[in-house]
Amino acid sequence: MILRLVIGVGIGALLGFAFYKFIGCSTGACPIAANPYLSSIFGAAAGFMVSLK
Repeated sequence: MILRLVIGVGIGALLGFAFYKFIGCSTGACPIAANPYLSSIFGAAAGFMVSLK
């Protein structure tokens, strides 16, 4: 259970960072996509919620 959560958070954080890196926000007006830390945290939270059963 805990391993699944850790893996889900890790994958979510990586996907969040990949979203920032490859899609991002060129104008800086997007509060989540313009900041690598926020996009990683948002992705980690999404991965956490998806990995819950």
